Formats: sequence, structure tokens, C-alpha cells
Amino acid sequence: MAKRKGRPPKIDEAGRDVLREIVTEKPYATLDEVTTEFTRRTNLTVNAATVRKALRQAGMRQERGAVVVVRRSPEEEAGNQRYGYKEEHRRQEPDQLYPSCLTQTEWELVEDLFEQSGKRGRPPRYSRWEMVNACCYVVRNGCSWRMLPREFPPWENVYRTFRRWAAAGKFEQMHDRLRELWRSREERAPEPTAAVLDAQSNRSSPQGGPSGYDAGKKVKGRKRNLVVDTMGLLLMVSVIPANVQDRDSADQVVRDATDKYPSLEKLYVDGGYSGTCAVHLKQEHQIDVEVVRHPANRNVGRWANPDQGELFPVLASSDGFVVLPKRWVVERTHAWYERCRRLIMHHDRLLSVSEAWVWLTGARMLARRLTAGT
Repeated sequence: MAKRKGRPPKIDEAGRDVLREIVTEKPYATLDEVTTEFTRRTNLTVNAATVRKALRQAGMRQERGAVVVVRRSPEEEAGNQRYGYKEEHRRQEPDQLYPSCLTQTEWELVEDLFEQSGKRGRPPRYSRWEMVNACCYVVRNGCSWRMLPREFPPWENVYRTFRRWAAAGKFEQMHDRLRELWRSREERAPEPTAAVLDAQSNRSSPQGGPSGYDAGKKVKGRKRNLVVDTMGLLLMVSVIPANVQDRDSADQVVRDATDKYPSLEKLYVDGGYSGTCAVHLKQEHQIDVEVVRHPANRNVGRWANPDQGELFPVLASSDGFVVLPKRWVVERTHAWYERCRRLIMHHDRLLSVSEAWVWLTGARMLARRLTAGT
């Protein structure tokens, strides 16, 4: 009597090749994430148990052990570009009262956003250029409004003008224009298609306003949520009390980013947004969310083939520092903004004012880049 043949496997050899490609591209993906990506690529609906069985047949296992770190020697890192303060960061042109001020060339890029051309009424008593320079001085040096140098207009006028511009979104418009100019110079499309999300907790001053305690970072203050493009340029910012979890605040800032930039298709996040948060962001905003995990993450592990040895060695610097793909971009943006002392601590009562300082900081940085060497 002939032996009855069972049901043929749902994932054949071609399907196992697709699974190998997925785990090679995303070695730290969970089984559910691998299943979702397999369904997207093959239009074949399978469950996680079937995918696990097919991966085992392909020789892939999920390991949760120590990570093999390959450290590069100092000689190998000698040719790498170093980032930090350079002479061009400290330069002061003849038309600058202070190094934080806008030059004539920089001001011409955004002058029409602040000048009230064609409107009736008494002309402004103080130059709009001087007003913007005073705001740049405050954000760069972190001083209080009352301590503005006498070379600037009276601090009361500057403060009222800053609040009016912040409420009107002038600094966000300024940043958006300069970001498009820089992306065009770098031969990128004006509208980004990929973004990176991250949050950073900072202390708040005794000035007052909404604040909270971040038990994870041991910080009492506020949390700054940034959505940046793959070049590290700001797309959206949201300032909230620090006691709000990252996964609880992600929905609003991602909604604002996708509404403002309908071209967004990909979003990179860290492990704090994984699980139901990443699934919700995908379904709610129709955007592909990829979780970039640290190589030493033992909760998920990594896909490997025990018969072939270590497939994905982690490259680290000579001191053991590991750069996470895509994630380092937004971390670098946080470091850029912390050069401005006003952003190291939250001194303002209103959250919207804290967000306006972030937009102005990013715009000032882009203006300096666009006019470098001119």
C-alpha cells in the first residue's frame, strides 16, 4: 500500500530564499516583523509558526547570546571624518555684531518672511534684521531676555516680537525654506520620503510650566520629540512633559509629520517604539515603520546560521562604540541643537515657545551652511 503524501509545505524553496534575504537585511527583526515583511513581498498569508519552521529548514536560528564585536584599529579610523567645532563655526563676518547674528547674505534668504511689505501703518521702529539677530543671540547664549546687550533693541520689544513670530510660525517657515534649499543643493527631492524619530529628555528650570519626571533617564523636565529626514534636518518637533512615555507621544508627532509631508513612506525608530506602538503607527498613518535595535538586545536576539558561524559581525570603534544604522542621524541632530545653550534646559513656561526655539536653532544652522564660503 502506497504511503499517503502529506500536504505540500506552504513555503517552498523560493520562499525560503526570500526569508534568507529578509533576515540578512534585518538580522535583529522579531519573528512577527519577519512574517509581516514576508507577506508584503510574496503576497502569501502565513502565520508566525510556519515562518519559524521555514527558517529552521533554511538553517537560520534566533540567538540571544553575546554579540561578536569587531573593533577597528586607530589606524583604520584615522581616515574617518571628524565632527565638531571648526574655525568656520567660530567665524565672524564684518556685518555681524556677534557670531550668532545673521550676515547680510543669510538675511536676504529669509528677509521677506519677516518684513511687513505693503501693509499700512507706522513703519517699524527697529529693524527686523536686528530683531532676528537678538533672538539668535538669546538661543545661542542662553541668557535671559533682560540681559540682552544694549546693541540690540530693548528686550521688551524683542520679546513681544519673538512671541508674535512664534505664534505665527515664522521660525518654522524660515527653517522649511532653508531646508528645501539645502536639500536641493545636495541633489535631494524637496519633500523627504524617509524620516527618523527619537525623543530626548531635558531638565526644566524653576520658571514653571508643564513638566514631569522621566524615571528611565532620571530627569525632571520636558521631553523633546524630533522627526528628522535622513540628512538629520528637522521635519517636526513636539515638546511634552518628560513623564509621557515615548510610545504615547509618538502618535501625535508622527501624525503632524505625515500631514505636513504626505511624501513620507518610511520611519525609523528605536526599540522603545516596538511592539504595538510600531503596529499602530503603520496602520494609523500608512507608513512603513522599521525598528532599529541595538546589537546587544537580548530580548529579541539576532538571526544567525550556526553552521556558517557569525554572519553579521558588529563593527565598532577602537573604544567599543557601535554606530546604529539610521539611528545615529537623529542622535547627531540632538547634539547639534545642544550647542545652543538655550536648548540645554527648558526656561520657558509655554511648550510652544520651546518648540519655536528648536525651529530657530535649526534655521540658523542651515543659514550658516548655505552661505559658507560666500
